[in-house]
Amino acid sequence: MKIYIVENYDELSKKAAEIIAKEIKIKNNIVLGLATGSTPEGMYAELVKMYDKGEIDFSNTCTFNLDEYYGLEDDHEQSYHYFMNKHLLKKINIDKDNTNIPSGCTDEVEKFCKEYDEKIEAEGGIDLQLLGIGVNGHIGFNEPGNHFVGETHIVDLTEDTLDANARFFETPDEVPKKAITMGMKSILNSKKVLLIASG
Repeated sequence: MKIYIVENYDELSKKAAEIIAKEIKIKNNIVLGLATGSTPEGMYAELVKMYDKGEIDFSNTCTFNLDEYYGLEDDHEQSYHYFMNKHLLKKINIDKDNTNIPSGCTDEVEKFCKEYDEKIEAEGGIDLQLLGIGVNGHIGFNEPGNHFVGETHIVDLTEDTLDANARFFETPDEVPKKAITMGMKSILNSKKVLLIASG
C-alpha cells in the first residue's frame, strides 16, 4: 500500500490523475472502475486537460462505474450517467460502447446485476478501481453494516447517505432511496485500487 499526503484538493486531483494516466500508458486497453461524487471532479478535469494536450488516449479504454441511483433516468441531472458524461466521457475519445454504468431504470434488477458482474469478468476484471469514501464510510453504495454483499446488487440507502446527498436535489424527498452498486467482492477483485479522500 502506498499513501500519498498532499497539500490541498488541487494537488490531490493532479496526483490521482497522474496515477491513472500512468496506468493507461502502461496498458492501452485498461479496464477502469470509476466513481462519482464531489471528490473525483477535479481529477476528471485534470484527465480531460491531459487528453486535450495529447498526453493520454482513451480510445481503447473500458470503464465500469461503481453505482447509480435506482429510479433515475440516464439524462436526469443527478444521475451518475449524467455526471460521468458531463465531467469526463463526453470530453474524451472513449468508445461509448466501452463505457458501463449501472442502469437506474431496469425492471429486472437481479438479472441486470448478474450481467454487470459477468461483463466485468469478460473484460478480464478491473485493472484499476477508483474509490471515494462517503461521509458514513460507504464504498460505492455499500453502506456500513454487519455484512457486505459481494456482487453487484440493489441497496437501501441509509439516512446518513440520504442526508448527505440531499444538497444535490431540490428537496430531500427527491433523493432516491435505493441504488444499484458494485459489491465489495467485485471491488476488491480489482488488480489495483486508488482511494481518494479530501477534507
